[in-house]
Amino acid sequence: MAKTSSGPPDEPEVPAEPTARRLTIYDVAAAAGVAPSTVSRTFSRPGRVSAESAAHIRRVAAELGYRTDPLTRPAPAVESSLIAIVVADVTNPYFFDLLRGAEEQASEADYTLLVADVQESAQAEKRVLDRTLPMVAGIVLATSRLSDSAIRMAARQRPTVLLNRSMSDVTSVTSDNAGGMARAVDHLAQLGHTSITYAGGPEASWANGIRWHALRGATQERGLRTRRIGPFEPTQAGGLAAANELASSQATSVIAYNDLMAIGLLRGLQSLGARIPEDVSVLGFDNIFGSDFCTPPLTTVAAPLRQLGAVAIDTLLADLRGAAPRRPSDASGGLKTALLPTQLIVRESTGTVRPTRRWASMRRAGGR
Repeated sequence: MAKTSSGPPDEPEVPAEPTARRLTIYDVAAAAGVAPSTVSRTFSRPGRVSAESAAHIRRVAAELGYRTDPLTRPAPAVESSLIAIVVADVTNPYFFDLLRGAEEQASEADYTLLVADVQESAQAEKRVLDRTLPMVAGIVLATSRLSDSAIRMAARQRPTVLLNRSMSDVTSVTSDNAGGMARAVDHLAQLGHTSITYAGGPEASWANGIRWHALRGATQERGLRTRRIGPFEPTQAGGLAAANELASSQATSVIAYNDLMAIGLLRGLQSLGARIPEDVSVLGFDNIFGSDFCTPPLTTVAAPLRQLGAVAIDTLLADLRGAAPRRPSDASGGLKTALLPTQLIVRESTGTVRPTRRWASMRRAGGR
């Protein structure tokens, strides 16, 4: 469509002025003689910068003509007694005790916990954050599937704590995956296993990558063989799928990404004719509710789930108050990271290798 004008037809066209380079926090930092991170905090978290420094930085920014980007500007501060905790899958028993610990800690501080389930979807997680950030005082992202950049964006809007994931520039609370995996490998090696298979979980899972990396390191140090299958859904159905793939391998032991997968693996292998643990040892992660109800009861690396939830909320509350958080006696790390210990719970799903003739012949034939 043609563009019309009501001005005189012979009015000369004024050439556009060249666009000036957009000022950044690095320009302000250089002019003010401070670090870029201090400039960033001045505009996103003014309570974390001294009043004198903030006034100086704002004065320099005004003289330079610096303006914050409205698309990345923090949401307006709110007086809220709500804390949001976003979980990957609320039906996963991993979150049962974790949420209980978080709720107890929030309630003790007179905050109400808002639980949001995103069903393992990064897109759903983004939508949840868009809706909840304007109304909450702070947020806990539990087993987040978001990209690092999306998490940083949320952290600029509201005080944020990552749970079961670690980033160098966002406050994090995790369990000791590497230490737990090393103990699991030692346990299997002591039982005579020389080959360990890892049944991997979601590719977007931080813990999945950490556990696989720790397993590779531990097996290499001990001269053991290892391989990875997957990725699989972090559910019993995912474990059943892993069992079908494992049946044709030569591994005598398998470590699953989490307990739900391990339980599915155990049942799937049994349906294929394997005896657990005589033919294959199965080991899980997290020690969820119900991991001792299956047959045989599951050997697993236990995370302090209730404590993880409590420490995440405690850390967030400390951030809201502008104070250093209390640390439990068995946690380590500074303000930015809390690392809680894991322990190996030995039950009946792991044992020495005594393969039956039927199972050995099935594996040579590639399973059913």
